[in-house]
Amino acid sequence: MTAISFNGIPVPADGEVVKVANGKATTPNKPVVAYINGDGIGPEISVATRRVIDAAVTRAYGDTRQIKWYEIVAGEEGTRRFNDLLPADTLAAIRHFNVAIKGPLSTPTGGDQRSINVGLRQKLDLNQCIRPFRHFTGVPTDVKRPEKVNIVLFRENVEDVYAGIEFKMGSEGAKKLRACLAELGVTIREDTGIGIKIMSKYNTERIIRAAIQYALDNKLPSVTIVHKGNIQKYTEGAFCEWGYELAAAEFGDKTITEKALKANNWVMPEGKVLVIKDCIADAMLAEVVSRPERHPVVVTMNLNGDYLSDLIAACVGGLGIAPGANIGDDYAIFEATHGTAADIAGQNLANPCSLLLSAVQMLEFFGWTEASKAVVAAIETTIAGNTMTGDMAKLVPGSTKVSTSAFADALIANLPAKV
Repeated sequence: MTAISFNGIPVPADGEVVKVANGKATTPNKPVVAYINGDGIGPEISVATRRVIDAAVTRAYGDTRQIKWYEIVAGEEGTRRFNDLLPADTLAAIRHFNVAIKGPLSTPTGGDQRSINVGLRQKLDLNQCIRPFRHFTGVPTDVKRPEKVNIVLFRENVEDVYAGIEFKMGSEGAKKLRACLAELGVTIREDTGIGIKIMSKYNTERIIRAAIQYALDNKLPSVTIVHKGNIQKYTEGAFCEWGYELAAAEFGDKTITEKALKANNWVMPEGKVLVIKDCIADAMLAEVVSRPERHPVVVTMNLNGDYLSDLIAACVGGLGIAPGANIGDDYAIFEATHGTAADIAGQNLANPCSLLLSAVQMLEFFGWTEASKAVVAAIETTIAGNTMTGDMAKLVPGSTKVSTSAFADALIANLPAKV
């Protein structure tokens, strides 16, 4: 690789660039992965994650494959070093290497400061947020049957109210928009902040297509489109309608709607392998708790997806065990789904599983399934053996509480001998 640097940090001389096209990766044997440690507990869980991933890759492939880690900065570190939450060179590095992984980044509530996480998704057009949820035996949860939860959530990632089209009460933008809406016969009080919800057919089709293809590739029985179309007819309602249309047009030979299946006395016609159905968002919240097994793949809009993600995570043990991938046509970022936990930062107490399982998604994205399965097996063995970080151990009598680094040690020790 030609000698270059970002933020003044030289890139690994012997690393290679992962090529990403149409959301799929072509991975060399020594890919460069840009990483952002993150704020709060970010540095601790990032170090633990890289250690475990490196050990799993070595266990699976020996010396033939190796990740070349390359640090980039954002959040508090970006501000400290460059007076910028998201330095231009950090974004340039992700665009150069195409793949990155990041710890949690903090964003204040309120005010004018935009979320770095949302900004990265929009700047890089990371339309798909993919979050697989499952329960690991031994992880404490208040749900009676967490083992029934095995859901992959596809969340549209760049539109909806998260597009950030907002006008503060009393602002010039709010006044102009109120006047425009008044011409259309819509009256809005003066003391009103205004946000605009958007949903395009283009981005709907991208996320629905990805969810259906995932279900087909993994031989799963159904995809549930979650929406609030009974109220928001031209955004969420359209999302649902466009989803059914896309399924019929591009996957009609393999899919059938739940309504059509019911009319056929619940008998799958020959050649059909996937049921497409929909569920109102509030009803889906109840379904996740009471009948999660009915929804192996869920696809929804941005705000619904945010709510559902936290609820499903709570069912399997919390955000500390929930991973996340943000994938677009050209780039992919894998991230911890929880916050920065500033109250325990620097104390070597944090649970690295969210970021680690996100790195597992990255390995799967690379096609390095042997290594990804090894990490999952190590997590299963370690937690089932009651070795846990404090967030879990305090809820499991008789468990062994360990530090972040010691948990990584245990995971490495529990990597399967044969992959």
